[in-house]
Amino acid sequence: MKPQRNRGSPLSQLARLRVSSPMTGYGGLSTRAYRAYNARVIGPPLASLLLRGSSSPARGLLINDVVTAPALIDHNHHGNNTRYCSTNTARDSNQQTHHHNHTCHVPKPSSLHSGLFSCSTTGSDIRKWEASSTLVPPYTLSSPSPGSVSLIGQSPISPTVPSYPISSTSNGCFLILPHRPSPRRPMAFSTYSTASSDISTPRSASPSSIASARSSHSSVSSKRLSLSLQRRQSALNPMSSVDISAIEEQMKMAALDGLRGYAQNHYGEVQQYRSTDYVPQSAAGGYQVLREPLWNKGLSFTPDERVSKNLTGLIPHAMESVETQVARCMKMINSRQTNVDKYLYLSALKEQNLDLFYRVLIDNVRDLMPLVYTPTIGDVCLQYSTLYTRPEALYISIKQRRSIRTILRNWPYPDPEICVVTDGSRILGLGDLGMNGVGISIGKLALYTGAAGIHPGKTLPIVLDSGTNNEGNLKDPLYLGLRARRPSPAVAQEFMDEFMEATAEIFPNMVVQFEDFETEKAFNYLSRYRNKYKCFNDDIQGTGAVVLAGYIGAVNLSGVPLEEQRLVFMGAGSAGVGVAKQMVEYYTRRGLSEQAAKEKFWLVDTKGLVTADRGDKLADHKKYFARADNNGHQFRTLEEVIEYVRPSALVGLTATFGVFTESVVRALKASVDSGGSGRRPILFPLSNPLTKAECTFEQAVQWTDGTVIFASGSPFSPFAVKAGDHAVTYWPNQGNNVYVFPGLGLGAILAKASKITDEMVYTSAASLAESLNAEEIHKGLIYPRIERVRDASVVVAREVMKAARREGVSTLPEEQWVEWEEWGDVALTKFIKGKIYDPLK
Repeated sequence: MKPQRNRGSPLSQLARLRVSSPMTGYGGLSTRAYRAYNARVIGPPLASLLLRGSSSPARGLLINDVVTAPALIDHNHHGNNTRYCSTNTARDSNQQTHHHNHTCHVPKPSSLHSGLFSCSTTGSDIRKWEASSTLVPPYTLSSPSPGSVSLIGQSPISPTVPSYPISSTSNGCFLILPHRPSPRRPMAFSTYSTASSDISTPRSASPSSIASARSSHSSVSSKRLSLSLQRRQSALNPMSSVDISAIEEQMKMAALDGLRGYAQNHYGEVQQYRSTDYVPQSAAGGYQVLREPLWNKGLSFTPDERVSKNLTGLIPHAMESVETQVARCMKMINSRQTNVDKYLYLSALKEQNLDLFYRVLIDNVRDLMPLVYTPTIGDVCLQYSTLYTRPEALYISIKQRRSIRTILRNWPYPDPEICVVTDGSRILGLGDLGMNGVGISIGKLALYTGAAGIHPGKTLPIVLDSGTNNEGNLKDPLYLGLRARRPSPAVAQEFMDEFMEATAEIFPNMVVQFEDFETEKAFNYLSRYRNKYKCFNDDIQGTGAVVLAGYIGAVNLSGVPLEEQRLVFMGAGSAGVGVAKQMVEYYTRRGLSEQAAKEKFWLVDTKGLVTADRGDKLADHKKYFARADNNGHQFRTLEEVIEYVRPSALVGLTATFGVFTESVVRALKASVDSGGSGRRPILFPLSNPLTKAECTFEQAVQWTDGTVIFASGSPFSPFAVKAGDHAVTYWPNQGNNVYVFPGLGLGAILAKASKITDEMVYTSAASLAESLNAEEIHKGLIYPRIERVRDASVVVAREVMKAARREGVSTLPEEQWVEWEEWGDVALTKFIKGKIYDPLK
């Protein structure tokens, strides 16, 4: 395509337009011609001008992309128009500047360019464009006359575009703007140059200079022309400086916020007009049996059962042993590529056949427990709203807080004995997951059944949905929870009070376990309810008990005398403080005063050693262990604390991967070695899941030269080290709460305890430490092998029942206790085993 020929200077073009146009008030130009002239010569609107005369401020008018001089406006109104005089200044394609004075009428506001100006409307027609007093780049200002000129707004042109001079004259002002090509002219043939040296004045323009400029411009490289085009396109695009993604994000959030504008403190009560009629198991037949997970036995139905329950032809004409069915399930699990996929298969199996699901779990607990609970359950919780297919729990929203009793009555299985409740505010080391945290309640109750034999029909998972502060959930269109931020602590407390009251009324025999509430809530709720309801907190009491059990065994193996034991805790949250308090009781039971026992513990958080004079406001649960013997010195890092304390044990509950560095672990070993030979350091990185562990088992073995006594929250594999012609295998310990909470819950249920006492919790730890067999002790273990978790749970439950009897909180008939007290542990153990759910046996 050939470029358009030069049509002469803007003034000559304007003259031709005047000749060919009727007089209509635009300096002799028709409206169409005048607009065409503005579009061709003046260029896009860049800023409004506030022109000040010698005495008072004035306003400028923007008409058809022309900035006018307000000092020359004639305010004699004729109808809805205003006459004005203005000096329009333009440049032609050769950078010559021209002035043009004319008189016309202000057009209707509908024809005024909205541009980037802030404006007000006077009357019904005239918009007066306001201006600020600040000069905004990229413009330059020249004000030789007494008047002054300033700009408002931010220009849509990028700051990289060269500045354009603004000048004032004695009778007005003019704005030198870049040439804007005609819409009919291809952009590639524009002759505008951004070089400031190319700008000329009318007096300096001459035919020779014009020819020279043309020659110079025609020799510009294509690269520079391309850059110029990019700049002009950016300048001419009014959306170039707009953050479209931010606008889209705001629109998306607005669409997701279905509660916007509604009152958030009004709650109605659900009125159900009929009860749910369930078919009893004895009367069920056909698909009623097969589609109820508690009744379906799959290929284990006997011929008589198939006939009596009308199952003939509804299942394959085959009977299989339990071992064959378990083998099929394990083959399917092993064919899955990821742990989440394996979890989903197990979940589907549980939805169809609970007996087979728990048989598979019990027989393969070492392989499957990491899938059913930590660490896989953390990944499942993160994706719960996406993975959701069917309900598995009670979902109690704060929006339905007046209907809690109705919701509890809707649970299909009567008289549950144990529930796990969470509000999802602190799931493992993953933070606030909101309603997605219900996965933790589901997984925990699977372990109550798998590890302690509580019947699955007597378990109840619950999530209290009071919103979330997790931005990812709030922005997720698939999120199933309440799309609102969490309420104040006072409102959350009221909601919890209502839940506990309703639970005690509807299910009076049920034990409530609190799970993964944020730290302050965890301590507050435990203190508030422990003496009124049958409840305990596994994060505080269960974790404390299982760590104490491991510590009791570790002290026996460490070679460090009890009086020389010193413990540093990295992490001062609910779990850290709960564990430390359990250990304080361990020392007081061995003759130390509470103060002397407490002084064996140094707690470290993100700000360093927890001291009374650190200068920050300590959370209430940290004050108990705040050191007052630091003589004003503050220790900011873990390395400094270890050098200062010289500990024998290091416990990690930070949910921060790798915080136990090589220098930290070697410093721990050095402090233990300094006390004498034959001593071993105790190292417990207890955070879950594996991605949050403070260090790995292999690192701990290597950095302590194999002397470490190690326990972790998540499972690690054994580690073998070659020593000459043979290899030494080191066995890790998993300090998993599964060793304590199932047995503690089972003991409280069977004893019909009216509350869970500290004595019962401590007894669960002490009895776990005594449940190891000879093989486990020979391997240097401090916990039973996970394959024996059911045996350990029976021991824990038995001792918890006896502690409940001693504490006077067991409500079992007196004659029952008299019999057990006569025949001892054999009779009580037989009673417990008779109550345990052991499917397909």
